[in-house]
Amino acid sequence: MDGTDALSIAVIGDLANIDRAQWDALANPAGQPYDPFLCWDFLQALEESGCASAARGWQPAHLLARDASGAAVGAMPLYAKDHSYGEYVFDHGWADAMQRAGGRYYPKLQCAVPFTPVPGRRIFARDAAVESALAQAAIGLAQRAGASSVHATFASAEQCARMASLGYMTRVGLQYHWFNRGYASFADFLADLSSQKRKTIRRERARACEGVSIRRLRGDEIESADWDFFFDCYMDTGSRKWGSPYLNRKFFALLAERMADTCVLFVAEADGTPVASALNLIGGEALYGRYWGRIADIPFLHFELCYYQAIELAIELGLPRVEAGAQGEHKLARGYVPAPTYSAHWIAHAGLREAVKRYLEAETPAVTDEAELLMEHTPFRKSE
Repeated sequence: MDGTDALSIAVIGDLANIDRAQWDALANPAGQPYDPFLCWDFLQALEESGCASAARGWQPAHLLARDASGAAVGAMPLYAKDHSYGEYVFDHGWADAMQRAGGRYYPKLQCAVPFTPVPGRRIFARDAAVESALAQAAIGLAQRAGASSVHATFASAEQCARMASLGYMTRVGLQYHWFNRGYASFADFLADLSSQKRKTIRRERARACEGVSIRRLRGDEIESADWDFFFDCYMDTGSRKWGSPYLNRKFFALLAERMADTCVLFVAEADGTPVASALNLIGGEALYGRYWGRIADIPFLHFELCYYQAIELAIELGLPRVEAGAQGEHKLARGYVPAPTYSAHWIAHAGLREAVKRYLEAETPAVTDEAELLMEHTPFRKSE
């Protein structure tokens, strides 16, 4: 008897169907570092704004586990999807292979924070038995709904390892994170770098700030006009990178209304006119760089707003790291080092499952080798 015999697991659909306090007690329990992306306010804002909705190919199908007393003891943010956009763990090749073989890859089930490549817990549970029951329930839901697969993206390494016993395959990826080595100031961080890299960063910062001033705004300091300008920047960047940005103005309005204290906006101004901005969220153990954009092309301003300002703030707040989003080898020269990310994948079709297994067996050591090679090119001073 493991206590799960009296467990009930239900599909709650929209997050509005569960009490905010109940969800948050599971997603951000006392004693664990606060993750702003797992909280009810953030996820429900994605749904209420229509960004994560059936109309956009993100049908909420969240799972909620209750014990015999009716108390909520576990949850799994889950979406039924008919595409692979907004995930940042790319499985388009898997979908193509399935379709070429005459099968259907969509719909699939996605356990994730939509549009947010931030690692963290993906199943919130009182204990390992409840976590396992939820992971199995997702498989059961996929089988009943005719979904091809279940994917838990940007999960913790520990959760992926536990899910492997249920038939989930682990995929490894790379991001670039900055780690705080007990620095008291940005100058302390620079002192850790090679002389050449120190000079390069100082030069980049000086160039970026020629005729430019930078305002740091947090919480209620971010006024509606600041959010409007930021959104214009976001739309410009998103239109160029993705063609169609994933988030709308209503989402950011809800974020400002519900989670202002976690938001930090860096705004660059030239002659009193805003020219660029970058949005960060503050967590319990990290500063998360999320979106940036500009209306003027100023050399090195991207690095200043997105990387150097974030490092300065993390040092001031005593945060262990900065996570600046997906991809970007250019981060390496700015002190951000390779950090592994993990995802777990269950696939129903035996043939595709075996093909993905072989693919991952080849991909994983390649990613590991890449990380080791990249670490040789970090800007930090080499040990004697």
